[in-house]
Amino acid sequence: MTPEKPNHSFYRFQGNCLQPISTGVVSEYPVQLIVNGREIATLIGSPHDLRFLVAGFLFLQGFVSTLSDFQMFGVCEESGSANVRIKGELPERLKPVLTSGCGTGVSFSMPDANSKTPISAENVQRVQASHIFGLMDELARRADQYRSHGGIHSAAIGRAGRIMLYAEDLGRHNTLDRLAGEALFKGISLAGAELVTSGRVSTEMVAKAAMIGVRLIASRTSPTDMAVELCNHAGICLAGYVRGGSFIVYSHPEVIDSIPGG
Repeated sequence: MTPEKPNHSFYRFQGNCLQPISTGVVSEYPVQLIVNGREIATLIGSPHDLRFLVAGFLFLQGFVSTLSDFQMFGVCEESGSANVRIKGELPERLKPVLTSGCGTGVSFSMPDANSKTPISAENVQRVQASHIFGLMDELARRADQYRSHGGIHSAAIGRAGRIMLYAEDLGRHNTLDRLAGEALFKGISLAGAELVTSGRVSTEMVAKAAMIGVRLIASRTSPTDMAVELCNHAGICLAGYVRGGSFIVYSHPEVIDSIPGG
């Protein structure tokens, strides 16, 4: 579970007056990321399982591909820093791209949707709608903090309606980094799996999902127009507003096996 800051006295406006309440607020934790002696970013996220966040971020930026690419890996929670040494050299110039993620995400490699090759119909692996609902229901059950105060996003990777990996963070883009990092540490292949998320699906979410090879992204909320375009070109089925026994399919409807003619 994501640690909360200690309870404080706050006030709720109700019945035309302020009433004192005691509640927690989610922790926002900056981590200075130093790679090969060079500070490349400050990650803003939740303070738990920082090794997964750091490893997944570096993997999804294309700086590492396997766990053996790390020659040194140290995270100091007290100082809020991660000192990592990887094989090979970083690019001389890194151009950060601020993304639409909560807390302002950062990326060094936002792909062009038009550079992706559309998936061929004969190679489609179908997903049962019941599995999507099952994954989303399990995600909701695990996301206790998201239900309590809305400050945490949650995401999970699963197959056949069962969750394999679960992550939560104040930034929705961070949840994918965490999933990728945990999979890297545990040697789990995510190719062909399904991703479910509590947050809006934007381009950086799709780009990261494509990096780990998922075939479907499902969200309780909506995607952006650019996310839909990127999913179309990346061969990813994108479903939004998964709730109440229905959802909207924005790309590659042939992946869903229960549609008419599917």
